[in-house]
Amino acid sequence: VHPLWQSPLTIPGGTRQSPINIQWRDSVYDPFLKPLKISYDPTTCLHIWNNGYSFLVEFDDSTDRSIIVGGPLENQYRLKQFHFHWGAINEWGSEHTVDSKFYPAELHLVHWNAVVYPTFEEAVMEGNGLAVIGVFLKLGAHHQGLQTLVDALPAVKHKDTVIEFDVFDPSCLIPSCPDYWTYAGSLTTPPLTESVTWIIKKQPIEVEENQLEAFRMLLFTSDGEEEKRMVDNFRPLQPLMNRTVRSSFQ
Repeated sequence: VHPLWQSPLTIPGGTRQSPINIQWRDSVYDPFLKPLKISYDPTTCLHIWNNGYSFLVEFDDSTDRSIIVGGPLENQYRLKQFHFHWGAINEWGSEHTVDSKFYPAELHLVHWNAVVYPTFEEAVMEGNGLAVIGVFLKLGAHHQGLQTLVDALPAVKHKDTVIEFDVFDPSCLIPSCPDYWTYAGSLTTPPLTESVTWIIKKQPIEVEENQLEAFRMLLFTSDGEEEKRMVDNFRPLQPLMNRTVRSSFQ
């Protein structure tokens, strides 16, 4: 078990935990769901940080320069960071599944409700505090936008390393197809708070095998420790309970 999961978990047995398996047929088309509008300012990108579980690309969230609005959201939400989850091999790695199918990796863009809450930390604790866009990665063509990131990864190979990474537009990692599923869920890492409106894009993005392989060269461990490769950093599927997954498409 990764050290992240060794402390007692804060909300065991919650009713809206993530990730889940999305059953395409069981999802309910909601004609009132609006298109999601994404407006990111590339200059708000600050740095890349290996936190010992994934690598986080962090943004300046002190103003409304990088936001999302629309979709299932009542307010606009500010971009805080994005990160990925991936497997040791291509047969698994994503946190969410679609009709029980895993993708080799999944991108999470984490946003918070700065209209209602004064800080990210407070938003994390509240039901409508966070909005996370999930994007599946599948093997295919070389992804030019992702390559900028891949080129920077060797510098954050070890846990607790941080490098400056400025001017990056994460909207290049979001598929052009507007279709998405949405449901009420939780963070997938401690504190597992049930504060997330999930927006899971239907269409995956394509990345090359060697781009995914660069993720797998990162380490869970600090410099000087016995090396443990950063792979399989995803949480197992959680029960749907009484939740409905809505879709923006028929």
